Amino acid sequence: MPIAKEILDMQENSENRDYVLKTVKKNGKLLEFASDDLRNDKEVVFEAVKNNPEALEFASDILKSDREIVYESVSRLGWTYCYAGEKLLDDKDLLLAGLKKSGQILYFASSKMRDDKDVVTQAVDNKPIIVKYASKRLRSDKDIATLVMNKNKKCYDFLEPNMQNDEDILKIKNEE
Repeated sequence: MPIAKEILDMQENSENRDYVLKTVKKNGKLLEFASDDLRNDKEVVFEAVKNNPEALEFASDILKSDREIVYESVSRLGWTYCYAGEKLLDDKDLLLAGLKKSGQILYFASSKMRDDKDVVTQAVDNKPIIVKYASKRLRSDKDIATLVMNKNKKCYDFLEPNMQNDEDILKIKNEE
């Protein structure tokens, strides 16, 4: 299968900052074919991510820890949180912005964030089954248990025993 012309052009011009910047403004995912130096250039990467939040995947590791760039991506697409640098994994505002788009990203959150009630509430409100990645403490929390059970009774299996035996939770589970 032939390689697309736009990819070939980007590969040939991967070191040319002006060309790369102009190109990623139109097709952010072409950042993949830019030179390592330009995938570490904040302006180039920011423009790529502005065009297509998925371009975060191709940013340098350094820029995957740049809050402004990661926020631009995650606040628009959520799941790109999986590319966020480790130093950003405890950034509650960043995580909450992503959770509004995709509750699934709780899976990538730090232990500290999985034990934050605001974070877990946002995650399970968006995707109840993700409660299985919440901290044990929050899987024992009545508010969280009630929220997830009212959205998806299959979540019962992921609650802690004290909640599985709670009268109110059992009522929700047995409702038809």
